[in-house]
Amino acid sequence: MNVSWHEIFAVHMAPLELVVRGTLIYWFLFLVFRFIMRRDVGSMAVSDILLLVIIADAAQNAMAAEYRSVTEGLILISTILGWNFLLDWAGWRFARMRRFLQAQRLLLVSDGRMIEKNMRRQLITPEDLMTKLHEQGVDDPGQVRRAWLEPDGDISVIKAKR
Repeated sequence: MNVSWHEIFAVHMAPLELVVRGTLIYWFLFLVFRFIMRRDVGSMAVSDILLLVIIADAAQNAMAAEYRSVTEGLILISTILGWNFLLDWAGWRFARMRRFLQAQRLLLVSDGRMIEKNMRRQLITPEDLMTKLHEQGVDDPGQVRRAWLEPDGDISVIKAKR
């Protein structure tokens, strides 16, 4: 059982190339999750899911020798973590950045009427919406004053007063 410690920690790919690769993949997946996958995200934040997916893949590649060394995997994971931290910080610090990073909630029901244009934008069928309304004890859209698709993918409901 010979272990080549040099091969485990040697860097065979330029660190800058690993940083660029990690950056490109992070931003591509961030934009996909932010603008396309919104309603399928569930209750986790987009950046949480993105971070888990990329780090799992990067770590797997580092462990399975897709990279030639653990060090290369660590550089890539550090790049991804760095972007995630920087975006979280920028969203906390700057309102304009927060508006870009986080989707605004989208009105789906107003005074008992489904807003089909907004539902179509997010590919939410009336059946999908009714399922979510049923989960909140609503049998008929007429019982809803407002319902929104929240940035995290959940649907929040304010019932109409009777």
